[in-house]
Amino acid sequence: MQLLDGKLTSNTLKDEIAKEVSKVLAQGGKKPHLAAILVGSNGASETYVNAKVKACEKVGFDSTLVRMSEDVSEEELLNEVRKINENPAIDGLIVQLPLPKHISEIKVTETIVPEKDVDGFHPVNLGRMTLNLPTFLPATPAGIVELLDRYDIETSGKHCVVIGRSHIVGSPMSILMARNAKVGNCTVTLTHSRTTNLEEISRSADILIVALGKPEFVTADMVKEGAVIVDVGITRVKSDKTKSGWKLKGDVAFDEVAPKCSFITPVPGGVGPMTIASLLKNTLISARGK
Repeated sequence: MQLLDGKLTSNTLKDEIAKEVSKVLAQGGKKPHLAAILVGSNGASETYVNAKVKACEKVGFDSTLVRMSEDVSEEELLNEVRKINENPAIDGLIVQLPLPKHISEIKVTETIVPEKDVDGFHPVNLGRMTLNLPTFLPATPAGIVELLDRYDIETSGKHCVVIGRSHIVGSPMSILMARNAKVGNCTVTLTHSRTTNLEEISRSADILIVALGKPEFVTADMVKEGAVIVDVGITRVKSDKTKSGWKLKGDVAFDEVAPKCSFITPVPGGVGPMTIASLLKNTLISARGK
């Protein structure tokens, strides 16, 4: 069993991005600028946004963090998005999810102009991805593709099973793994909460990508020998084995599944860091286009 080390790989990718930024600036080009909007004070969202701001600093980007209160109106948030859309100094914009219930995530996503949508969630960008046209790929699926590529995982002709059909990970992941590309050409099965024979399908996977949000859902009996496992889930659960009283767990029961795998992502330190690296890569692409 070998770890698919997202932390190590993302640091390599960030070093490459930093070198590219230095080269662009030396030639008189523009410093990439990523803006993030954070609504409310959700602890996990705070952590994610702060990690993105630090990553910008590391690679030589400018960053702007806009904080808005939990009770901000939908129109106020949309106006902030429009203001950033019109600001030529800003290359990429992310609105940290989840948003309060009174705000439509779809409306917010559609208001971000596609050329600044570095999360890759806008319908135009998702449509271009489906057609295999140049676009911003959704950050988490793009990070997974990059990770598989860097570890030279053979995907062509393999059976890839994706558990979870969200528009953020599962659905775009299934499209990327099926496309005609270096990391792709899989036969893909997309499973979800209504799949009746999930365990049987899971056992047939050469590559299993789990993005369900249920801690330790995938157990050893659901995995075949030698499979490649990508665990997208991350949930904070109570633990009497840590000082904090909490532990981060993935969707895969790592200790029992890992011995059966050829490759597996750890949680934390697997997919999460790759998501941030993908955001930076998309922002660099956006800045280059100006």
